[in-house]
Amino acid sequence: MTCPLCATDGGLVVARTNQFRVIRVVDGDEARRFPAFYRLIWNAHVAEFGDLADAERHACMDAVTEIERVLRAQLAPTKINLAALGNVVPHLHWHVIARFEWDSHFPAPVWAAPQRDEVAGGAAARLAQPLAAVDAAIAQALNCRG
Repeated sequence: MTCPLCATDGGLVVARTNQFRVIRVVDGDEARRFPAFYRLIWNAHVAEFGDLADAERHACMDAVTEIERVLRAQLAPTKINLAALGNVVPHLHWHVIARFEWDSHFPAPVWAAPQRDEVAGGAAARLAQPLAAVDAAIAQALNCRG
């Protein structure tokens, strides 16, 4: 079985290093309902965070922290959700998702049932900054280019 995160970038690449890439989810329900939905995807195929060497674990979590900081500064979300599940795709990746009181699922997890109808006009229209500006800020914070 081919790993989808080894075979493809997994979304719109906004930052890339030798160790990982950061993508914004741009397709499907997740992108429509949660426009500031990012993933840090480890380049090497490992299943668990504990498979990384000490320096790699620190680099990974430092990057997740920077993505969170940028999302908070750029979008002022109600909450940031961080998750590293890997049950469906056993390739190390972190979900970093800006959440808002107005989103269709808040305060439930993004994978739960919706709590209310989706935002009229689309969730992206409610964001404080255009997503391209957020993408650029993430790339700058990680000192790399998408």
